[in-house]
Amino acid sequence: MLADLASRELTVSELAEPFDMSLAAASKHIKVLERAGLVRRTIEGRTHTCRLEPAPLKAADQWLRHYERFWSKRLDALEALLQADKPARSKRRTPR
Repeated sequence: MLADLASRELTVSELAEPFDMSLAAASKHIKVLERAGLVRRTIEGRTHTCRLEPAPLKAADQWLRHYERFWSKRLDALEALLQADKPARSKRRTPR
């Protein structure tokens, strides 16, 4: 649903259409996204229109990028350590 909302505002019916779910189930799902701050719903008469609120996604992306750099540095260090130890390990092996 969030991917669909990335391009334009959609009604609850339009959001539910590609999924095998009732409008009530789609509305419940959208309420969860609203509580998470990811979706804003406006109501005009009986039409509920939803739009993406990208700010929380940007914060999540920044958090993930921080930990991606954190783990990349550590995994690169581990790889360098294992590569440096490779000749020593191969010398310890005895041919059969």
